[in-house]
Amino acid sequence: MGNLQSDGDVAAPFPPEVVVKFFQRLGRSIMLPVAVLPVAAILMGISYWLQSTIGDNLVGSFLNAAGGALLGNMALLFAIGIAIGMANKSDGTSALAGLVSWLVVTAILSPETVRLLTGAADVADVNPAFGKIQNVFVGIACGLIGAWCYNKFKDTKLPNALAFFSGKRSVALAAAGISLVFAVFLLFVWPVVYSGLVTFGEWVVTLGPIGTGIYGMLNRLLIPLGLHHALNSVFWFDVAGINDLNNFLAGTGTYGVTGQYMTGFFPIMMFGLPGAALAMYLTAKTTRKKVTYGLMLSGSIASFLVGVTEPLEFAFLFVAPLLYVVHAVFTGISMIIATLLPVRMGFGFSAGFIDLTLGWVNPMAENPWIIIPLGVFWFLVYFATFYFIIRKFNLKTPGREDDDVIEETSAGGGSGYHATAAAFIAALGGAQNISELDNCATRLRMEIVDVSKVDEAALKTAGAAGTMKAGRHSVQVVYGLNVQFVKDAMEDVLAGRVHTVADPPPAAATTTVTRAATVVLRQPVAGRVIPLAEVPDPMFAMGTMGPGLAIDPTGDTVIAPADAIVGSVFATGHAIGLVLADGTELLVHVGIDTVSMEGEGFEPMVTAGDEVAMGAPLLRFDLEAIRAAGLSPVTPVVVLNNESAVVEFRG
Repeated sequence: MGNLQSDGDVAAPFPPEVVVKFFQRLGRSIMLPVAVLPVAAILMGISYWLQSTIGDNLVGSFLNAAGGALLGNMALLFAIGIAIGMANKSDGTSALAGLVSWLVVTAILSPETVRLLTGAADVADVNPAFGKIQNVFVGIACGLIGAWCYNKFKDTKLPNALAFFSGKRSVALAAAGISLVFAVFLLFVWPVVYSGLVTFGEWVVTLGPIGTGIYGMLNRLLIPLGLHHALNSVFWFDVAGINDLNNFLAGTGTYGVTGQYMTGFFPIMMFGLPGAALAMYLTAKTTRKKVTYGLMLSGSIASFLVGVTEPLEFAFLFVAPLLYVVHAVFTGISMIIATLLPVRMGFGFSAGFIDLTLGWVNPMAENPWIIIPLGVFWFLVYFATFYFIIRKFNLKTPGREDDDVIEETSAGGGSGYHATAAAFIAALGGAQNISELDNCATRLRMEIVDVSKVDEAALKTAGAAGTMKAGRHSVQVVYGLNVQFVKDAMEDVLAGRVHTVADPPPAAATTTVTRAATVVLRQPVAGRVIPLAEVPDPMFAMGTMGPGLAIDPTGDTVIAPADAIVGSVFATGHAIGLVLADGTELLVHVGIDTVSMEGEGFEPMVTAGDEVAMGAPLLRFDLEAIRAAGLSPVTPVVVLNNESAVVEFRG
């Protein structure tokens, strides 16, 4: 039930705009794995043609293995691609969670495991539904599970005893647990649905040409659920005595009848869908036509040549489901027309040009030339219909998507960081001059193609506290505790997810204090105090990061040097930013270049926003692990927003 509003209306649990945005985002996410399918389909088609004309051969076997590796694992690609695309931030952790979900679900529901769970005497006694469990529907579901677990659990903090599994490490564990529940659900539901469709298909056979049309329409509608295999088995194989596909290939069927459950697919796959692709290209926004062109062209080639339609169908399935319903209806009509006309054709792979050519001389082929004018007709129908509907209802097909709304989680707002990012990119010589981008606690770390193009004055104007050219191609830009937001914004700009305007960036990265001040602190970690000039890192040693002191530690726990609010905890746990009561921003950075340890040996004990008292533990670290990694454990403690400050340790 929805919540009651003040005006007495019931609030929808999922407002329409939320649902629309979800499916638009899902559609865009699917484009990541779909992009690899056209090439795979073409490789498979060439392989099939070679092996059908000259028999088994090395080239054909090689191409078949290469293309089959992708097409045969299409559902797995969907699980990984959707997990990445639906996550709030592109991160390999979400991809891993999607993969874990897929492995758990498909392993539990494999025929061998189901035999053990149900006590069946043999794998052959297991419901055939479980032989089709590795399908697109399960792949999409596993990808959504992985993305949801990443969004929900990536910042989870567990008790100290389980701290190793905190944060991103908890994501895959959560995905595995949720996938177990999902697998149990499918264990009972999947065979019922699958078997029901087989029974339904056997009834459809009795309806003649109308039944052929119903089959064609449902064949398309069931593809997203992976259930089209159930219907295909009735019409193409010897489930209900039809065996349309095998009889055609063997040339042993009934002339004028055999092939009726395949013929109508040829005009749609070879001509209709490419017509839809042309409509989607012509209606794309001018700024996105180039990208849309590549997607539509490759998908059209795969559909026409080989009959692999997923690259085109999934391009509009979720972003414009109305078009997909129209496509399914057209497929059904095409099947009816082909059944009524004196034309029959079949395929061994799919309804593409290669199969049409190979089947042209098959003794079961009847007037295959009729497929060509039917195809031209359907090309025009698809093009005109798709073009009209897209324009009429302003559908968000590829190239017409709404610009992504980037939400920043920081108090600084979204536009400021993206404006700063754009200014930094320009000052660094442009996007093409940045080959690698990363960050540590307060600095951007980059590999630059041509360091001479870096404009340090422009970086300073855009908000940088300092710049250091650490090598022939290495450049570090000091920003402050919010550097993570700038790095994320730079990635958005570089990837084209955000188109910035010439808004002025924030004047400075932090709230700068210009008055001279002595900052008295409790020493945050046991060890020998040394001046910053002895720190083996020029950014600290030269005072670029700010004034302060450093400690060559003997202890393993960093404590709060004063009452403060935790401003930031770096993702790898090696550095913590604090904001003192008077506004002083402090950085405690354990070790030099310890960001490269990727969190190993570091155990943060606080999170951003926590209020801590002097002496409260902030993080633990493994001193020996730092040294074993060949890094210095020297720990700088610097003031970030007052270059005139003097730091003293007392007590």
